[in-house]
Amino acid sequence: MHKHNRRMGFIGLAVAVPLLALGTVFPAVSQTLAPSAKQATSSAEEIARFCGNIADAARDRRYQLQKMELEKLQVDIDERIRKLEAKRAEYEEWLTRRNRFMEQAQQTVVGIYANMRPDAAASQLGQLRAETAAAILMSLDTRKASVILNEMQVETAASLTGIMVNAARKRDPS
Repeated sequence: MHKHNRRMGFIGLAVAVPLLALGTVFPAVSQTLAPSAKQATSSAEEIARFCGNIADAARDRRYQLQKMELEKLQVDIDERIRKLEAKRAEYEEWLTRRNRFMEQAQQTVVGIYANMRPDAAASQLGQLRAETAAAILMSLDTRKASVILNEMQVETAASLTGIMVNAARKRDPS
């Protein structure tokens, strides 16, 4: 048994020595690998930072391009607004001239009918659109309008009187 114990001790020693040798080798290997792992980690961090910086720069450039596009659109919109304002002013001027002309024309037409003989005025007004004839009659002196209506056919005079009454009513806004 003593021989067996010795043998086991020898075997144990044979196993222990290589393990000790590996223990001394592995720390050296792990120490040589450790800087490389640290470098890999720092390289990965550098890559991530680099990509992040590029992404930030790309995002900033994209925002800058969008801002430039919006500024171009704003200039275009401002130009269109300026043109529309000019057109609106031109239209308002034209409308003012037209209204002035229409008012003068209406006064002239009313003056013409006021100076006509009642039977001739009745005949002429009977040929116009009912709304136009009613507007002219409403602009005439009431005495002159009544004489002209008296000279018209009954149906035409009644129709024109109805239009004048409806036009003279106060409109209820509700």
